[in-house]
Amino acid sequence: MQKRYRLTGKRSFSVIYRKGKSVGDKSMVLYCLKSRYDKIKVGFSISKKVGNSVTRNRVRRRLRENFRLMIAEGKIQSGYSYVIVGRKEIAEMDYHEIGERLTSLLKRAERLAEK
Repeated sequence: MQKRYRLTGKRSFSVIYRKGKSVGDKSMVLYCLKSRYDKIKVGFSISKKVGNSVTRNRVRRRLRENFRLMIAEGKIQSGYSYVIVGRKEIAEMDYHEIGERLTSLLKRAERLAEK
């Protein structure tokens, strides 16, 4: 994922957790908050409950790649900041399952771009 899409800093995450809208399922939670700019920013948070560092990084890479492809295809509404929190069940999921769950969360949050 390109640097311009990254959400950085503890303060940015905290604001989205506190003021953002959240939707979730058993494998992940999606927080989204309207941004002042017409840009997409995204951050990923994977709990230590998911597994060791290798497992957490694998999950983060899969989430990041799925989100990157959705941005490239124009499926995600711009003007929002997103935080995706991985839960314990996400460790057993493969790349395609993660993509399907992420799409369903974005649909439930009404953040998929209209064609």
